[in-house]
Amino acid sequence: MLSEHSRQKIDREIAKYPPEQKQSAVMASLAIVQEERGWLSNDSLREVADYLGMPPVWVLEVASFYNMYDLQPTGLFKLTICTNLPCALSGGAQAAEYLKHKLGVEFNETTPDGIFTVKEGECMGACGDAPVMIVNNRRMCSWMDEKKIDQLVSELGAAAAGKQGGK
Repeated sequence: MLSEHSRQKIDREIAKYPPEQKQSAVMASLAIVQEERGWLSNDSLREVADYLGMPPVWVLEVASFYNMYDLQPTGLFKLTICTNLPCALSGGAQAAEYLKHKLGVEFNETTPDGIFTVKEGECMGACGDAPVMIVNNRRMCSWMDEKKIDQLVSELGAAAAGKQGGK
């Protein structure tokens, strides 16, 4: 069931549209629920659909189309690396291979310790900064060569250790 906090945030998104078009808030609603729960289960998709008065399959279509929505649990840090043509031609393909090798996973897999999930992403709108990576749908990292990938993984690993130590 949607939390009161999520419902309030979704209601603010719905208010941006004419009353008969509240379904237009579906993307924001999915982001709100995912931020609270970490990922979007089938139950979460149904709850959003019910709240917005739309068929669940429509919500699933949106959630499965965009790679910022997670339909399965992810690691503490989701690393989405752009492999679209401009990034690929500017080292994105090599950066993706390096990242996967470094972490010992393939795309859509999570490291055994649950810290990192690696995703392949489409254009992130920063072709001039290629190759580009986004951490947890929020932090964009540019010019991701092997050295920068090593630094990022080290930084995030230390952050994870701090979070796990603080449990």
